[in-house]
Amino acid sequence: MKRILLVLVTLVLLAGGWFLYARTPSGVPVYGVQTVATFKHDPQAFTEGLFFHNGLLYEGTGEEGSSGIRKVRLETGEVLQEDQLPAPYFGEGIVAWKDRLYQVTWKDQAGFIYGLDDLAPRGSFSYTGEGWGMTQNGESIILSDGTSTLRFLDPETLAPKGTLAVTANGCPVAKLNELEWVDGQIYANIWQTNLVARIDPKTGHVHSFLDVGALGPKTRGIDDVANGIAYDAKAKRLFVTGKRWPELYQVRQGDKVASQDAQTLMSCAR
Repeated sequence: MKRILLVLVTLVLLAGGWFLYARTPSGVPVYGVQTVATFKHDPQAFTEGLFFHNGLLYEGTGEEGSSGIRKVRLETGEVLQEDQLPAPYFGEGIVAWKDRLYQVTWKDQAGFIYGLDDLAPRGSFSYTGEGWGMTQNGESIILSDGTSTLRFLDPETLAPKGTLAVTANGCPVAKLNELEWVDGQIYANIWQTNLVARIDPKTGHVHSFLDVGALGPKTRGIDDVANGIAYDAKAKRLFVTGKRWPELYQVRQGDKVASQDAQTLMSCAR
C-alpha cells in the first residue's frame, strides 16, 4: 500500500512540475550588437526621431526651446540643413511620406508637415494623446505614444486606421519610443532601457530584442538614453544612437546575451 501511495505521490509531483514548466515562459531571445562602423553625432542633439533617406540622415530633436528637424551627412555628422520648432513645443518622432516629412510633438497633440527636400513648413495636423515615435510601412504611418499600443494612421489624411498591441511572452511592452521599419518588421526603442524590440507587425509579438547597452558614452545623464534607429534598406545598414550621444553606430546582430531589462519587461508572465 505504501508503495502504491508513493507511486501516486510521485506521479502527482511530476504532473505538477510539468504544469509549472508548461506555464513558465520560455523567454524572448536577446542579442547584443556588433559595431560595424562609428560616425560622429551631435552631442547636443536630444534625439527623438531618425531615418535614412537618399544618402542622408534626417533627425528630429526634442526639449522645449531646442526642438527641430535636420538633415545630417552620415559620414561626417555635419548638419546640412535644419528648421527649429518654437517653444513650447517638444519635438518627437519624424517620418518621411512621399515628398513630405511629418513630425509629432510630445504632449501638445500637434504635428507639423515639412517639405522633405527643403524642410520648408507645409502645414500642421492634430491627433489625440501623446506623440513619441514614427515610421511607415508603405501603407500606413505608424505612431507610438509611450504605451504598449502602436497606432496606424492614413498617410495622406493622418486619420486613425487601427492599432496594434505589442507583447513579449504575453506581457504588454510599454514605453515604445522611436520606431523604424526594417525588412517587414517594426523596430522600437523602449524608453529608459537599452533594448530595441523587433515586432511582428501582424501579431504585435516581440520575437527578439537587440541590446545596445555596450554602446554610447560610459557616463551620461539620466535622460541620455538609447533612442534613434535608422535603416538603409538598399545597403541593409542598421544605425542606432541615443539622446546627446556623441556617436552614431552602424551595427549588426551579435550573440545572445542576458538582459535584466528584458527579464523585467516579461516579469508579468512569471
